[in-house]
Amino acid sequence: MSFGSVIRERRTALGIGLNDFAERLEISPAYWSRIERDQENPPRDELIERAAAILGVRLDDLFVEAQRLPPDMRKDMAKVVQAYRRLRFVGKG
Repeated sequence: MSFGSVIRERRTALGIGLNDFAERLEISPAYWSRIERDQENPPRDELIERAAAILGVRLDDLFVEAQRLPPDMRKDMAKVVQAYRRLRFVGKG
């Protein structure tokens, strides 16, 4: 499922209208609608963080859907890559 689809599904399940959601994010409903319809790339990190809080979803899950690392992991990229490689190697052993 795409980032926009995940957001839209959760938002509608919670009964939050598009206009209300966009207002809470302090952005235009038209822009957010394009994100939900995958006509725009996932938004900047700050909006992903705010959307996760509003929707009550794990921040890491939304960053995965956006196909990017959370900001705190980007700061320590070498350790993230090393941990990933160790886990993949252990899983194959």
